[in-house]
Amino acid sequence: MNIVVCVKYVPDAQGDRTFDEADKTTDRAHVDGLLSELDEYAVEEALKLVESGGGEVTVLTVGPAQAADAIKKALQMGADKGVLVTDDVIHGSDAAGTSLVLAEAVRKIGSYDLVMTGMTSTDGTMGVIPAMLAERLGLPQVTYAGELTVDGTTLTIRRDGDTASETITSTVPALVSVTDQINEPRYPSFKGIMAAKKKPVEEWSLADLGVDPGQVGLAGAWTKVLSFTKRPPRTQGEVVTDEGDGGAKLAEFLSARKFL
Repeated sequence: MNIVVCVKYVPDAQGDRTFDEADKTTDRAHVDGLLSELDEYAVEEALKLVESGGGEVTVLTVGPAQAADAIKKALQMGADKGVLVTDDVIHGSDAAGTSLVLAEAVRKIGSYDLVMTGMTSTDGTMGVIPAMLAERLGLPQVTYAGELTVDGTTLTIRRDGDTASETITSTVPALVSVTDQINEPRYPSFKGIMAAKKKPVEEWSLADLGVDPGQVGLAGAWTKVLSFTKRPPRTQGEVVTDEGDGGAKLAEFLSARKFL
């Protein structure tokens, strides 16, 4: 089974994440980046499927040159090869533009049984890329999988909701997004880290994919950030001394802010 896993290079949540003042896009230059945590579950699930049934895992990402670090982490986990689509024109792309680039890259990779993603990215948190990508590729989408099995040309997932769980089946090939309940991603071993250095990583541009530059980037985006305001610094909280009326004061505080 050949699987393409789409991953994203995102700003570290522990860093000071913000927007670029010049064009109001996510500032990726002044904060460390890494493989999106939720994408690790997709990589892990792909590896498990290949380890049990054979095949290979290709990791695909779109981003600046440093996005190769996200591919590197996936290769260290055990993926077989990687593809980085990087082009200055892609900067500022929204979900529509990103899904277009991913779709053309998946087509160029070719010969796949599954396309897998995390359920959302940890920076944009929109969660729409899986559906958009499936639509562009003409694939059935089987999303939010908390459990996944593949039997020949049939794929089955369990999707867990707030009040019930659903079992969904699909034919293969298909696109599958997975949740953080599906597995426990492995840590790269020393052997995996060393092996990753010899694994192939291709770098493609928009020209390699035949994508019209006017359809991507900030100029081609359907959605844009118009303004943003930095989070104000925390102020010191109010200290209430309990003199027998602490409960009443707490209730008054919560009631005034409509928590009660």
